[in-house]
Amino acid sequence: MSAEKSSLHTRNLHRDPYDFDQLISCVPELKHYVFVNAHQTLTINFSLPKAVKLLNKALLQHFYHIRNWDIPENNLCPPIPGRADYIHYIADLLALESESGEIPKGSSISGLDIGVGANLVYPLIAHRSYGWTMTGTDINKDSLQNAQRILDNNPDLSSFIHLKHQPASECIFRNMLLEGDRFMFSMCNPPFHDSEESAIKGNLRKTKNLRQSKVKKPVLNFGGQQSELWCEGGELAFITRMIHESSLFASQVLWFTCLVSKKDNLYPLTTLLKKSKTVEFKTIDMAQGQKISRILAWTFIPQQDRKGWFP
Repeated sequence: MSAEKSSLHTRNLHRDPYDFDQLISCVPELKHYVFVNAHQTLTINFSLPKAVKLLNKALLQHFYHIRNWDIPENNLCPPIPGRADYIHYIADLLALESESGEIPKGSSISGLDIGVGANLVYPLIAHRSYGWTMTGTDINKDSLQNAQRILDNNPDLSSFIHLKHQPASECIFRNMLLEGDRFMFSMCNPPFHDSEESAIKGNLRKTKNLRQSKVKKPVLNFGGQQSELWCEGGELAFITRMIHESSLFASQVLWFTCLVSKKDNLYPLTTLLKKSKTVEFKTIDMAQGQKISRILAWTFIPQQDRKGWFP
């Protein structure tokens, strides 16, 4: 049995090795993809999209009681442990602001997921972990339709997770935040690549590493559509746009946050935040599988006014 995944957040439910007997009892089809590796450990072939999707389905059912989770084959299939980490670090961020110093829980705490995707994973984990109310936005109507199907299969979530279509691909918070809306946080896993070619090359490298062999044809083991994987200018351009636009809604979100995959992007982004009217910003390191990622968080709300945001 492999060791505890100590790089994950201490509250992450996925720190222990996967119990495949339990997971297979949730999703019997998963058994066809489980095998014993050279280290005598049960695992799956992470280069196979079907295996990854079934593992996710089982994890979401076993740990978060999500029934009948599914996504189309061409959509991003996120690694659940890394997604859960982002939620837990946001919880820590909010705890620092609360009067009690404890993580605020319950439906009065609202979060905004920019680019929720077909998988709906961040809102699902956020509500099941802390009871938060979540709004997920996306430019892709098909992705939102699938996310809605997941909600339809889990009707107890319908009062706590809401979906909104972003009609303008160049906008992030515009159209989504209406007058009077207030969110404790926003979160986003932005498109990383700057082109389809870059996305394919990156996936080839990842697949080669997973298979430890030569791969000529890209297999998107975690899937992904254009809006999920790449945008003009890549991650840096997207987050730069996000920071600029966030200033227009400075009083409506307590903490804006975004994942930053590429370390080199931190310097220009933090430089921009210094020039903006942000009151505070911080970088939170987190491990996501084999790579280190970061959460960039910023706020326009003065310290003395933040306590008033909490119920």
